[in-house]
This record gives sequence, structure tokens and C-alpha cells, in this order.
Amino acid sequence: MDGLIAEWSKRIRAAAAGGHTLHIRGGGSKDFYGRAVTGERLDTGALRGIVSHEPSELVVTVRAGTALAELEAELAAAGQMLAFEPPHFGSGATVGGMVAAGLSGPRRASAGGLRDFVLGVRMLDGRGEVLRFGGEVMKNVAGYDVPRLLAGSLGTLGVLLEVSLKVLPRPFAETTLRFELGESAAIEQLNRWGGQALPLSASAWADGVLSLRLSGAQAAVRAACASLGGEEVGAQEAAAFWLGVREQTLPWFGLDVGGAALWRLSVPSAAPALKLPGEQFIEWGGAQRWLRSAAPVERMRARAAELGGHAVLFRGGDRQSEVFQPLAAPPLAIHRRLKAAFDPAGVFNRGRLYQEF
Repeated sequence: MDGLIAEWSKRIRAAAAGGHTLHIRGGGSKDFYGRAVTGERLDTGALRGIVSHEPSELVVTVRAGTALAELEAELAAAGQMLAFEPPHFGSGATVGGMVAAGLSGPRRASAGGLRDFVLGVRMLDGRGEVLRFGGEVMKNVAGYDVPRLLAGSLGTLGVLLEVSLKVLPRPFAETTLRFELGESAAIEQLNRWGGQALPLSASAWADGVLSLRLSGAQAAVRAACASLGGEEVGAQEAAAFWLGVREQTLPWFGLDVGGAALWRLSVPSAAPALKLPGEQFIEWGGAQRWLRSAAPVERMRARAAELGGHAVLFRGGDRQSEVFQPLAAPPLAIHRRLKAAFDPAGVFNRGRLYQEF
């Protein structure tokens, strides 16, 4: 592996010296996400393998090119999981791509997001130097929390080589309930339940049906089911449904709505109905709202801001323009300083996150 890293370091230094760019890519399962990228491809798939897994310590260290499915199989054999349920979006998904995309699945609202579970990283910066940040325990550090900064950076700060992740035990019991509720009633009910001591681990609403997943101790799940009511869903059907939510393979995500793009709106969970044209799918207790819509970009972002959130063009649409919510001057200045600190020559995934870098 040292020889491979040395080769990448040489390529990075040559690109920086020649004013060229590199397109960091793992399995390509999330190529659709972010702005269009150009540059010579640097494939990270050859840097693979689980470095260490300490089940009793709830920590795993893995190389960035390792298949995400391989890591999850290793954890499942030990009765453990990645609590944030990262989406794969394809069989080629890698651990490095998972961190770079920073995406979390249905369990995000109850367990936390991907960045909450990244303990340490090893990476190559834009000077071709190997850097290590964090470790294998949760602790505060001075300055930038680099492991968390890399989560969602889409490869714009460096080449991820290795990552240490906190893992959690799989729940003893899980049950899914369904309720027939309209959009506003579902949002209100989810926020009401969110304030109660219930073992909620996921929620999803679409087309007048609210699905609720309960996870935890057998007694707690049984008691919650008795309290909430609703229609219980069979275990196999429920597992397939939540996998479809995570991977966006449910029929809803395949809807063809006249040239519509798929938007992800992050808003306060109690925010009222979007009142935007298109088809909607709601997750995370009301905080994540997917919308298939052909509405203008300006209208989408204005409504998201009005509700106290922001909008991301997730799939489709114009990938040459800004995909993520434009930054105000202060956070943009911070992003520029980060880019200059880690990748001064602008070698990595130029323009993938924002046109500015």
C-alpha cells in the first residue's frame, strides 16, 4: 500500500506544479452528486481492506477504497452496524466515497449523521503529503476538526486514505407501523411523537401514508406498538421498504414528473407544508423533504430559506450551475481558507462543491 500512496503523492505534486486537476473517484456510485467535475481521474479503489476492527471498543479502521458492502458485512457478523445507514447508490460504493459524500440514511434523525461517527482520518493533501488527524476515540481537538470537515467535502480537500469510524450494536428488535395521514397531519404527529420517550429510528411519508420504524429492546418496541397503534408491517416487507428508502429504489424515486429534478430540502422538523409544485417524500421526522419538481431554482431556495432551511439539487437539473445552497460571505471565506490550507493549487475535484473551488 505504501507504494500506491507514494505513486499518488507523485501524481499530486506533478498536477500542482503543472496547474492540472485530479478527479478523485472511488466506485463512482455517487458521480451524480454535486457539480460536474473535470480532470484526470485518480481511482482510489485499489487502496482497500479493513485495517482493524475492535468489536468491544465499537471502532473500525478501514482503507478508503474498501467496498462499503464489505465493511457492513464485517460489522454485521459482529452484531454491529454503521448507525447512520449510509446509502450505497450502487454496488461500487466505497468507504471513501461514503465519507466524501457525507450522506446519511433513514436512521439519521435518531442516531446522528455520518460526521458524528468519524473518529480519525489519514489523507493526502494538495502538496502530496500524508497527514493524520484524530484517532480511534471521541475527543476534542484544537483548531479544525478535520475528520468531520472531510465528511461531505466531496474530495475537494484531499485524498482520503484511511478512516476510523465509531460503530454501534444492532438493535435487538425492530417493527414498522403504518398510518394513513395527510402531509400536515403527519408532520404534526411526527413532532408530537418526537417529544415522547419512544424508540423511533426512522420515518417516511408519501402519498398519504406514514411509515414509522421502532428499534431497540424487545419490551420497549412492544410497548411503543401498543401505545401508537397503526398497521404492523411484516418483517421482510419492512426491511425491503427501508432499504428502498435508503437506496432511493422505491417507485416514488423513479417518478417521471415532466423534466423534474430531485431536490432535497433540509428544514426544521416542525416547518409547515412546502406548498411547492411536485411530488414529495418526507423523512427524518419532517426535517428532510424530498421533492420532485420542475419549479425554478430560485423558487425552491427562496421557499427553503423562508422555512428556515436550505435546498440542494440532488439529482438531475443543471449540474454546471450551483447545486448546493449558495454561501453567504462569512462561510464562503472560511471555505476558501480551508481549500487554500489543504489544496493550495486547487488540484482536487475542482468545482465539485462550488464554482469558487
